[in-house]
Amino acid sequence: MRRAVVAFMLVILTVLWTGCSEINHSSSNVVTDLESEIKLNGNSLIPNEFLQEDAYRPLNYSIQQAMWFTYMDYEYILLNKTEEEFTKAIVERFVKAKSMGINTVYVQVRAFCDAYYNSKLYPRGVYFAETSSFDPLAIMINSAHSLNLSVHAWVNPMRAKTDAEMQAMSDEYLPKQWYVDEIKRGTYIVQVEDRWYLNPAYNEVKKFIADGIKEIVSNYNVDGIHIDDYFYPTTDASFDMASFAESNTSDLAAWRMENINVMVKGMYLAVKSINKNVLFGISPQGSIEKNYSTQYADVAKWCKEGGYCDYIVPQIYFGFKNETCPFEQLVFQWQQLASEGKVKLIIGICTYKIGKEDAWAGTGKDEWLADTTVASREVEYVMSNQKLNGVAIFSYSSTFEPSGDEVLVNTVASECENIRKILVRN
Repeated sequence: MRRAVVAFMLVILTVLWTGCSEINHSSSNVVTDLESEIKLNGNSLIPNEFLQEDAYRPLNYSIQQAMWFTYMDYEYILLNKTEEEFTKAIVERFVKAKSMGINTVYVQVRAFCDAYYNSKLYPRGVYFAETSSFDPLAIMINSAHSLNLSVHAWVNPMRAKTDAEMQAMSDEYLPKQWYVDEIKRGTYIVQVEDRWYLNPAYNEVKKFIADGIKEIVSNYNVDGIHIDDYFYPTTDASFDMASFAESNTSDLAAWRMENINVMVKGMYLAVKSINKNVLFGISPQGSIEKNYSTQYADVAKWCKEGGYCDYIVPQIYFGFKNETCPFEQLVFQWQQLASEGKVKLIIGICTYKIGKEDAWAGTGKDEWLADTTVASREVEYVMSNQKLNGVAIFSYSSTFEPSGDEVLVNTVASECENIRKILVRN
């Protein structure tokens, strides 16, 4: 019976993959390569019940009440700390988040082609000392799960290190090998100002990114993988001039968009090849238009079509009175996109603007100063909309450890109590 079901699944997958033949130029080869490379026990994308009888059953919630935990926090809670000290610090943070009504944590585990976990593909992050004998991600997962918090490992797929950091990276890692290679330096890995970025135009690069995702899901009981809005770092044509010239296409924007699409699909497939129940989520910037014009992120495709993500979290870090990006208008636009597919829509809001001038908001620049309840009103707006699937708050540090004078700190604390009351009520 099992063999018959597996055979049936393989037939279905063959039909589905045949349907991908419309992808332009080299992209079709990339998808085929990724589909064949991302395997488990010799089979691709077979449900876990046929591959791993003891597969981890992820902890996820139908309505996410999430919070981002950035790599910057590790400077204070991980660097030069013992296992006991780090565990104590992360538990305290998770307890605070849970007390606010949070049920899902996005913990940043790769920000710059590095790792805050034990990896064979990436070097350790700058705040994860080589002398540390413990695994931060394992501790975060165990600590969060003990509190019934869902854990999504947050990675930046393309962003790499500064030039000085690339020079110091060990030659055992593939990004360093590309960095020192006369042909691949400037093509596979490209410098923008002082930072290097992986170029998703190449099959080998996309496979490396997918393998990095697969490594996490294979080795850790994460409930999800989460990526944010660091896609193409520039609109400058010089970034990928050589690979674009080789593509035999004339539309740079469409070509870049398809590169990102295939990269995203590769990460999604990497997750599902290990555990079909682990979620894959994307957090693009809030402006739909700017996703296309500045980062070549085809968010409409991801929302409407299957096979790219399970949930999407646009970063709508704008007030109600923002002159060009008013909060309610953007939420409505995203809701229209998501309604055409099966992707869950979670709205990202921020707390770092509470009590401050919003310099880029035009006529609404004083809104967060005049009204210190903007964030809580946004949470209320989201949580009262039954067509939305939750809210995500950026970030832990700006919520619980705001910087500023005593008045500002007290203002943030008061507003966060308002948010807590709304989230706990749901």
